[in-house]
Amino acid sequence: MAAAEFGGGGGGSSGARPDVAVQRAELGPLLATALRPGESWYLVDSRWFKQWKKYVGFDSWDMFGTGDPSLFPGPIDNSGLFSDPKTQTLKEHLIDELDYVLVPTEAWNKLVMWYGCMDGQQPIVRKVVEYGLFVKHYKVEVYLLELKLCECSDPDNVISCHFSKADTVGTIEKEMRKLFNIPAEKETRLWNRYMSNTYEQLCKLDSTVQDAGLYQGQMVLIEVKNEDGTWPGQHILTKGSGFVCNSYSCRDNASLSQPGLCGLSNLGNTCFMNSALQCLSNTPPLTDYFLEDKYEAEINQNNPLGMRGEIAEAYAELIKQMWSGRQSHVAPRMFKTQVGRFAPQFSGYQQQDSQELLAFLLDGLHEDLNRVKKKPYLELKDANGRPDSEVAKEAWENHRLRNDSIIVDIFHGLFKSTLVCPKCSKVSVTFDPFCYLTLPLPLRRDRLMEVTLVYADPQRRPVQYRVVVPMMGAISDLCESLSRLSGVPAENMVVTDVYNHRFHKIFQMDEGLNHIIPKDDIFVYEVCKPSEDSSDYVTLSVYFREKTMRQSSSTSGTVLFGQPLLISVPKHKLTVDHLYSVVLEQISRYVKLPLAEEYSTPCTDKGTCNGSNGVVEGDIEEMEHQDGGEEGKDKLAEADPCHSEGCMQVESARDMQPCKKQHFTFSLVNSSGTSEINSVVEGKILKLNAFSALAIDWDSDTRRLLLDEQEAQAFEKHGSMLQPQKKKAVVALRDCIELFTTMETLGEHDPWYCPNCKKHQQATKKFDLWSLPKILVVHLKRFSYSRYWRDKLDTVVEFPIRGLNMSEFVCDPRAGSYVYDLIAVSNHYGAMGVGHYTAYAKNKVNDKWYYFDDSSVSMASEDQIVTKAAYVLFYQRRSSEEHTAPSPPQEEYDSMDTN
Repeated sequence: MAAAEFGGGGGGSSGARPDVAVQRAELGPLLATALRPGESWYLVDSRWFKQWKKYVGFDSWDMFGTGDPSLFPGPIDNSGLFSDPKTQTLKEHLIDELDYVLVPTEAWNKLVMWYGCMDGQQPIVRKVVEYGLFVKHYKVEVYLLELKLCECSDPDNVISCHFSKADTVGTIEKEMRKLFNIPAEKETRLWNRYMSNTYEQLCKLDSTVQDAGLYQGQMVLIEVKNEDGTWPGQHILTKGSGFVCNSYSCRDNASLSQPGLCGLSNLGNTCFMNSALQCLSNTPPLTDYFLEDKYEAEINQNNPLGMRGEIAEAYAELIKQMWSGRQSHVAPRMFKTQVGRFAPQFSGYQQQDSQELLAFLLDGLHEDLNRVKKKPYLELKDANGRPDSEVAKEAWENHRLRNDSIIVDIFHGLFKSTLVCPKCSKVSVTFDPFCYLTLPLPLRRDRLMEVTLVYADPQRRPVQYRVVVPMMGAISDLCESLSRLSGVPAENMVVTDVYNHRFHKIFQMDEGLNHIIPKDDIFVYEVCKPSEDSSDYVTLSVYFREKTMRQSSSTSGTVLFGQPLLISVPKHKLTVDHLYSVVLEQISRYVKLPLAEEYSTPCTDKGTCNGSNGVVEGDIEEMEHQDGGEEGKDKLAEADPCHSEGCMQVESARDMQPCKKQHFTFSLVNSSGTSEINSVVEGKILKLNAFSALAIDWDSDTRRLLLDEQEAQAFEKHGSMLQPQKKKAVVALRDCIELFTTMETLGEHDPWYCPNCKKHQQATKKFDLWSLPKILVVHLKRFSYSRYWRDKLDTVVEFPIRGLNMSEFVCDPRAGSYVYDLIAVSNHYGAMGVGHYTAYAKNKVNDKWYYFDDSSVSMASEDQIVTKAAYVLFYQRRSSEEHTAPSPPQEEYDSMDTN
């Protein structure tokens, strides 16, 4: 890790720093400015920024607040954002606000002027990019796009370059001409190559990288026209691929495919879209509607809530391609472009959520195909004690008066929602349509955490443990769990978050564990409790610093290094001599001093110790004997500056004196180690406050000679780290449905306005299912969010392939039988924000299951389908004659790949 710099106003600061009130006043409006395309914004590590906010009291509602002067943040330090500090390559999957904050140019310039930057760190500056054609949407482009460039004539010579999504194809061409020394008079054309080894020409030079659909790691080839006017690509690009493509999709020369068994090329993190599309494509009533061109008569181009029919037409075109039987896979580029025009969140090439795309697509298709040309105004009526059947019928009829489409015909059902006021017992019953059923998963009651225990015994290496703690537990629960594994009393533990060689946070026992996220480096220190009155002791944070020369000037500075310490010291012994011996003992495992000096203890034996460097008396006599009298003494004095008449004061055991030469010095610093309070004068009793920390300063040569850096970083792994994790619990789909229909009390921040009480109340709320659609889409809520925690629940949910009986959950007493069979599953593998989407789907022509992984399609068996990756389930309701005749299981299959 990079280290923090100290002294003055921080490394590189060049302007006087105004008081905190002025800083708040100047930066507040700047940080609230809106994004504008083309502007430059800067990334700042959120930990540094949060400390600055505390330092200046930025979030304080107290207008007279002065912040916390002990939390001076020091120079801007972005080292936590880099995977490689030398190249300053950004870590993958950084999250806005959680890992970094974005500040506009003017705000950045002020922060740099006031605090400076870490020596050697370059600013992380990015452009604001515009998304969408009709609905404008702006984002800071944190990650530039890496493209792999090569010539068609030499595809093995690949050069990687980074481009902004706002750059044009023409910009890429210019860069490629320069890289490959192609003369300006030579005519060229560009091709992109997909993972499936298919090619598409990049014809529009003024098209942006984003609109051209180029994605991370995309291979782009440049082709140079021959002297005779022909293009070499006619032979080069077709070699081994079987086709050349520059249209909507790619057609190969292979034999015809089974209709519907058509893969979708990954255009760059578009597996989420491919997964959703395969599920919809294998929904028979919807696909038949488009294949039979019924949509043409129902396109509603004038619906203000729709998309001028363009989404419906793009989807119809894609479905016809996929069911033509002429392609083994297609590139859904035009569909992707149309979606991005109306939904900016899907216009880029970052990983998105397949369920969110499904929700948008079903709503977009509905509005584009809404048979209602002019929606009437309808006033909602309260149930007022009327029978549920009457209120439900009224609600559904009102819904159909405004919403009438193939999507409503197939996917819409009706919820019953019941609210009861806890004060006046007022009951409110409403019926609301739904398009998909989002089911909660039973929350995990505990979580695994990895922590490192630093023992009080300085000779023991730290040990890494994996502990089980309550999901919503406190720091005390972590200590109790760790105590059971380690034997260290929980009351002797101090839990810390170590970041950049200092304590980012020292937790209190009653703080919640939800403040700790998986990326935090949690160190738990064993601090021995004194047998005497603990109020007579102080626990000190100790940081290691090295004295350095700043690169930006000839002045000296200091940098943090190593693992910080926590030590308990009696208040009456807060002297340099005592602290020196305590610190030396704590670091004795990896700081190798000469023998007699290891703990800087008083000299008790004339024949044992001779001063600060620990040369034993026998060695002195040997040197004097070999070199002869006074000459030997002179050489010894040269080798040991403390060996002189002025330093040789130990005459007897009663004349005990500690060694005066010390290998490091002390300074008092603030609790973050970012600002020096004062140097410690020898023999002085230190005056500490609650925010003080102790820094021990080494010169570079001494650090290099005495510190064993490898041993200092060494740790051991407890058996809990090596044991396989327990098999995760399995829940049934019906458990999720029952949880969905369980009565709950509204939270204090989400109350209901009671019309009787005329005020907001924490009412009880219950959802029931009144009627279900022909196609039941079940969304398993695997992703959970909180202020401090983002997680994916990878619980295995067991769901039936055939015969899902939903009748018992439908509260309409006159409802018929609701029995469903599975037809498709959207899968998500990996963690939140990353990973890969695929799909299982049942082909309507041959009733066999297939696995869709982007452009690849292969046969699948039913026992493969139920996994922890299942995310969105598609069920089709049986017709009345099928209710008593379940379909037989799929026959044995032979593994094959349709590609």
